[in-house]
Amino acid sequence: MNLPNKLTIFRIILVPIMVIIPYLGIKGDFYGIPYSFLIMDLIFIIASITDKLDGYLARKNNEITTFGKFLDPLADKILVLSAMLILVDSSYHLPVWIPIIVLTREFIVSGYRLVAVEKGGKVIAASKWGKLKTVTQMIAVIGAFIDINNFGACFSGTLTGFALFLNIFTTLMMIIQTIATVFSGYDYLRGAKSLLK
Repeated sequence: MNLPNKLTIFRIILVPIMVIIPYLGIKGDFYGIPYSFLIMDLIFIIASITDKLDGYLARKNNEITTFGKFLDPLADKILVLSAMLILVDSSYHLPVWIPIIVLTREFIVSGYRLVAVEKGGKVIAASKWGKLKTVTQMIAVIGAFIDINNFGACFSGTLTGFALFLNIFTTLMMIIQTIATVFSGYDYLRGAKSLLK
């Protein structure tokens, strides 16, 4: 097994570790941010770095494999959706409709990818919306793990200083990634319209 695939598997292994952190009873905080969320944020950042690194190494060393093509996007979906579901149940209170939109898009796109492969291996390239979705998802989740205020609390008029800035930034990134998710899904379906026929 080559290094890019090992990094992908490592990213998947990090997900259950991230998920169990809230249940370990870790006490204490850093400027109001619980240590458990700082640890989860660090794990998510490391996993996000491996996402970029494994793709770079696979292309650079010509080590692109069928296994990697299958597992890499799957690992990304598991990582992002796990993090979002943690945030739904956390002090950030991410609205559940956001991960539902992300999950719906991923199911639709994955389904069309399977049909495309069955119909002759046609690959529909990722659009600019898809790339924007990926980047803003990573940034939004990283910010949300250290934002101790609710999603959208910046509109309440009760936040000031850095707390206000962080909440505005994180809320904006969450909104942008949701819009990008919808449009990237639409772009994908538009590119696959021949399969619908």
